[in-house]
Amino acid sequence: MAVFLAFVVITLVNAVQFSLYPTIASVVSSKLGRRIPVYSVDVQDDRVSVSLDATWGASRTQDILDVLDKHGVKATFFLAGYWVNEYPDHVRMIAARGHEIGNHSYSHPHLNSLTAESIAAELNRCSDMIESLTGKRPKVFRAPFGEYNNRVIETAEACGLTTIQWDVDSLDWMNLSKSEIVNRVMSRVKRGSIILFHNNGEHTVEALDTVLGELKSKGFTIVPVSALLLTGETYVDHTGRQMARSGSPKTSTAESGLEV
Repeated sequence: MAVFLAFVVITLVNAVQFSLYPTIASVVSSKLGRRIPVYSVDVQDDRVSVSLDATWGASRTQDILDVLDKHGVKATFFLAGYWVNEYPDHVRMIAARGHEIGNHSYSHPHLNSLTAESIAAELNRCSDMIESLTGKRPKVFRAPFGEYNNRVIETAEACGLTTIQWDVDSLDWMNLSKSEIVNRVMSRVKRGSIILFHNNGEHTVEALDTVLGELKSKGFTIVPVSALLLTGETYVDHTGRQMARSGSPKTSTAESGLEV
């Protein structure tokens, strides 16, 4: 009976992804040692991050970069290695515009089903490609499909990468209308949020233009993900929010002067 009840609790926690039952999730996570990526950051000002995943197509990337330039915003692009291989000029362009480039694995597999060695091979292959084109090795990683387990997070750490999720999903990949995307983002964003877009969504360009304008009008500052993260002694709570440990200053990489 005890084993059965433990299985039920674990299944429940996995199913709700630590979002519907935070108290239960916190207790079970503590007991099981489950690792959680960074979904948002406990910053003390109104900074947020805009991130864009690139796994298919590139026809709208130039327009996205122009919109970001228009608003004076630097974002984080999570690039899959096969996309890097197909669009090397776009990779260089993203870097030349001053945006952060993150690792999104090489072939976009379901990493939870792979060994640590295979995961490391995926991540290092992608990082190697990005570094060879831009001269900078990625510091942040987003798991394909948003899927993760302890092995994925710990292997990423061993590869020098912090695993990043998101707490605001634009759902632009579902071809929502511009107004639907804008409403979704603006109704969910808060201090320290990480917003998810994609580089080739049908209405991403126009929605992103409006979102950036509205974020700035509300007093938000948009920074790359690495500039949002805290430094020093930190932990990730059961909701995925990166927190400073008691007594440790809540300092971001941007405030500490570290290179992004």
